[in-house]
Amino acid sequence: MSVCPCGSDRAFDQCCGPILAGLSAPTAEALMRSRYTAFVRRDIDHIERTCAPETRAAFSRVDAERMADECDWGPLTIMKAAEEQDSATVEFFLTFRRDGEELPLHERSSFRRIDGRWLYVDSVLNPKDPPRRVVKVGRNDPCPCGSGRKHKTCCGR
Repeated sequence: MSVCPCGSDRAFDQCCGPILAGLSAPTAEALMRSRYTAFVRRDIDHIERTCAPETRAAFSRVDAERMADECDWGPLTIMKAAEEQDSATVEFFLTFRRDGEELPLHERSSFRRIDGRWLYVDSVLNPKDPPRRVVKVGRNDPCPCGSGRKHKTCCGR
């Protein structure tokens, strides 16, 4: 058995194979992995049928075929996956080679469950998380540990 291209270290027949054959993906991450595998295997039908209706309207089969044919796909790394009741996001990174040049792809994809099936909605390239806010504690402010003492005489030493 061959190892699945999605990077799961599982056999293709027990990973993305059944999803590419038409079974529903159990999670948005599994759908993301199967869509990557579909590009590697040049299965454009799977890419198209797993698009949400509003995304399918703008889907260009010619562009997808060209991308699949012209690229050599590097390993897929899932960075973060967050799933709620009927919506999910999957952030991933990969590299691909096109026209002799190795290119990075960092993307956060959105998915929605419709009638029990996960579908691809859209994506953001090179996503940035909102900046973290750090609250500075002044020397004479109450200590954040809750002791009631000033920060400089408690944890700020």
